[in-house]
Amino acid sequence: MAASERSSSGGGTTPHTPREKRRLDIVLFGATGFTGELTAEYLAEHAPPETRWALAGRSQAKLEAVRDRLAELNPACKDLPLLHADTGDTASIDAVAAAAKVVITTVGPYVRLGEPLVAACARAGTDYVDLTGEPTFVDRMFVKYHAEAVRSGARIVHACGFDSIPHDLGAYFTVKQLPEGVPLHVEGFVRANADFSGGTLESALGIFGDLPGMIRAERERNRLEGRPEGRRIRISQRPVPKARVGWTLPMPTIDPRIITRSAAALERYGPDFSYGHYLAVKRLPAAVGLAAGAGALTVAAQIPPVRSAIGRLRKPGDGPSAEKRATHWFSVKFVGEGGGKRVVTEVAGGDPGYGETAKMLSESALCLAFDDLPETSGQVTTATAMGDALIDRLDKAGITFRVLERQQA
Repeated sequence: MAASERSSSGGGTTPHTPREKRRLDIVLFGATGFTGELTAEYLAEHAPPETRWALAGRSQAKLEAVRDRLAELNPACKDLPLLHADTGDTASIDAVAAAAKVVITTVGPYVRLGEPLVAACARAGTDYVDLTGEPTFVDRMFVKYHAEAVRSGARIVHACGFDSIPHDLGAYFTVKQLPEGVPLHVEGFVRANADFSGGTLESALGIFGDLPGMIRAERERNRLEGRPEGRRIRISQRPVPKARVGWTLPMPTIDPRIITRSAAALERYGPDFSYGHYLAVKRLPAAVGLAAGAGALTVAAQIPPVRSAIGRLRKPGDGPSAEKRATHWFSVKFVGEGGGKRVVTEVAGGDPGYGETAKMLSESALCLAFDDLPETSGQVTTATAMGDALIDRLDKAGITFRVLERQQA
């Protein structure tokens, strides 16, 4: 059944316009923010000319200013529709969800601001993509809206930026190079040169500042979701390996959770799949410094006045300059083993946090809007919902997926 047919079938909680009759393909909510504007620029320059898309946000004046800047990149953008949307105004959020096939949101922190749009898309049968790396938000949204999204046909796809596309699709790409029907183990080693925006800092402080809430949300989701029958899927507990590039540290991000959820949903990952996720650095002092910094930030985030002071170091909307972003890069190497085979793969690109994240977020939305994809609904991962189609899009857009080595294990 086609995506447009899915969204109009099967007992959604409220009536909604079938996808093929929606007046817009894509709505971008949050275009006046730092990453949101980069995403708007990417769509202006790379979306197919026939794409019907719009900007949404609270401030008409700010939206008009963004539209004017986009028109300098692509004159066709001078007539982009502008939609009023405020997370505190349910009617406006419902109207945005009802108008589009796919909604992109860059409005965070998601744990504080993201729920109304997820709820609206789940009700309306509208596909949804964001760039969150907040585990608590993702787990709470599954508990509250997954079932409704399944009924309406909506695909709710979180973590469509550097969290977690290179890791999720990279693990998927690696698994496809290995034998089928056998136990598989994959490890990912992340290297990057990048900076962060004020919004990223605010989200990180929110994650570290509510570790008990994150644990509770994960447990509630696990009770509801269960485990795949007859298969074993887990995050690896192996000792930290030594990578060829130098030293490694466990990387406690949302990425391993996304990858293991893809593995649970797809039989191709085999009967017994495990994944380990690591940050790789060349020098021991850098590894020690990163570990100490992460520990200090975790402790500081527990103390509200200190957390607030750190948050003021960079305001939401602030971020690295275009010149700085041009020097940024990332590389994620994967080592996969199973069935007597060993493979090394790599996903690599430019500025991970902003330039490439805007690209990944935009291509995810275009993929959901236009590509022939597997039948999925509810809260799904990028590998589950888009898989090969999104890899193909990203590879053509300059984020490379390649096999570096093949050998017997």
